[in-house]
Amino acid sequence: MSVGPLLDIKDLYVHFHVFGGTLKVLDGVNFTVYSGEKVGLVGETGCGKTTTMKAVLRVLPMPPARIPGGEIYFKGRDILKMGAEELGRVRGEGISMVFQDPTAALNPVFTIGQQLGAVVRYSLAGGKRISRKEIHQRAVVALKEVALPDAERLLKNYPFQLSGGMRQRVCIAMAVAGSRELIVADEPGTSLDVSIQDQILRLLRRLVEEKNTSVILITHTLGVVREIADRVYVMYAGKMVEVATTEELFSRPLHPYTLGLMKAVPKLTGGGIADGIPGRIPDYLDPPGGCRFHPRCDRAMGVCRREKPWFYRVSDDHEVACFLYREGGKGK
Repeated sequence: MSVGPLLDIKDLYVHFHVFGGTLKVLDGVNFTVYSGEKVGLVGETGCGKTTTMKAVLRVLPMPPARIPGGEIYFKGRDILKMGAEELGRVRGEGISMVFQDPTAALNPVFTIGQQLGAVVRYSLAGGKRISRKEIHQRAVVALKEVALPDAERLLKNYPFQLSGGMRQRVCIAMAVAGSRELIVADEPGTSLDVSIQDQILRLLRRLVEEKNTSVILITHTLGVVREIADRVYVMYAGKMVEVATTEELFSRPLHPYTLGLMKAVPKLTGGGIADGIPGRIPDYLDPPGGCRFHPRCDRAMGVCRREKPWFYRVSDDHEVACFLYREGGKGK
């Protein structure tokens, strides 16, 4: 790994101006990824995982979105201050994203070859002219890398002619085309059955290991991150609440929200219906003061309602944003 982080998000805020007011979605997010690292980002649907990564790529619609504060450094350069040309290089050569719905990610009126070819041209050109033959060859290689059979024929097909698993493999091929340093995989197997989902996740893990590429895996499935990630961030209502190595998090979860997620996992050995977390994610138009989780927390204290918790370091590779661990940890 490099000395400095590949991606470093510092105190990021994202708001959305809507008819009823301002949605305060991200509330001071901090997130770091190092070169060659596989990082999991877990949390309930609607907690801000995808919003965070769209802010990194600067693909949030503005308006209604607005970034009132924060910094996003990629290889030491602040993405939020980049001009169009430099941002284009980051998107073309540095960071790519695999979206959770391949049907929406692929344009139905263009062939796979036209769409994959455009990505190859964009990511490999670097200001140089690339021949159609080279683009075609690169597209064929990209499809073969994701284990799709008969790549030459598939390039002539339209997305609707492929199965869901094949469409997702095409999206991954687009993400790994060229020398990408960071891949953001947003629930890459959500719309697929479990057997195909397992194939997609194994494929993604193999590709990032072979290419020594960093990956951020966005998911609400704890079993997936346990299988793939080196380190895990737990996110709740626009705020990181716990970060630890995968082994440490699963052996010693600390935040009440993380504990609730663990209890909500169905047990293969039986024992009745898995426990859930009471309540739901707060209204971003009027989020609760203090810790955003306190209305749902059975261990909430008075300070939780008044103040936002800092991250407290409980070990060298484990931090938690909870006042329960204030005495034994070092705040930051």
